Amino acid sequence: MLKGIEKLLIIKPSSLGDIVHSLAFLNAVKENFPSVKIHWIVAKGFEDLLSGHNLIEKVFVINKDKWKSIKNISSTIKEFSDLSNQLKNEKYDITVDLQGLIRSGIITYLSKAPLKVGFKEAREFSHFFYNVKVSAPLEKHAVLRYLEVAKTLGCETKSIKFPLPPAKQPEWLKEFENFIVIIPSARWQTKNWPIPYFVELINMLPYKAVVVGSKADMDEALKIEEYTKGKAKSVAGKTTLKELISVFNKALFVITPDTGTMHLAVACDKKVVAVFGPTDPQRTGPFGEGHLVIKSELKCSPCFKKFCEDKKCMKEITPQIVYNKIKKWRKGI
Repeated sequence: MLKGIEKLLIIKPSSLGDIVHSLAFLNAVKENFPSVKIHWIVAKGFEDLLSGHNLIEKVFVINKDKWKSIKNISSTIKEFSDLSNQLKNEKYDITVDLQGLIRSGIITYLSKAPLKVGFKEAREFSHFFYNVKVSAPLEKHAVLRYLEVAKTLGCETKSIKFPLPPAKQPEWLKEFENFIVIIPSARWQTKNWPIPYFVELINMLPYKAVVVGSKADMDEALKIEEYTKGKAKSVAGKTTLKELISVFNKALFVITPDTGTMHLAVACDKKVVAVFGPTDPQRTGPFGEGHLVIKSELKCSPCFKKFCEDKKCMKEITPQIVYNKIKKWRKGI
């Protein structure tokens, strides 16, 4: 399907983990059809992961979060109109919607590409905008679902890679050696491992720690720094995505809940210790071998709930349990 194709548009605005997983699709296309020019539509806040990427010729940044508010209706209509005109001028041969929501379906239509590809199981009726529908069960890992699309387009997918843009090393990182990375929180409150658990685990391990995250994670990250008496350093809210790649590249390993930043660490070829409660590691766990996944054994897990009063599934995974498993996993500590 990609033979003779000159220009392909990928629509995958968010979120961080999904964009990282989609890099496997990007890699498959470029390995099999290196002459295809690839453009990408991404949401504001994630463009740092794609800008300057040697496999992507052009990146369109959309402010999709503003589209959700009715008070921004006039600016949203204008942005859609401007985007529509830009996409039509590009004259794409094929558009691939890896997001599968109504707005990405509409953008697929606006691209005016002769071939419009998306998932048969896409949500919000977005599949009505596609003329090539790929069946990929939701029970599969996200990476494998995206590679099903690549296979449909005629790509071999024996080599699964997540090509990243060039990293940028922050000055403070030069002073750090022999450290682990802590990712303290996820977007769903149910996925979060208690902050006191992180503190206790860091104090048990023979490594210094760097705590990463967004500006929203700064308070919790600083608590970890304070209660470990400096054994952990918080850089939450202070790193770009390109700088975060440098941090992961230099770390020993990463301890994390189920969050998009975990998948960036995996793309950096870093092994992770992933604590899972309300979600299923078969679908959203760290991709590949050698990772340590610690999953709740409660019958209600996974429930896929974004809110829960007691969060038993995460609380039952104690620091001692995680430490004991890390000791077996990292035989040298």
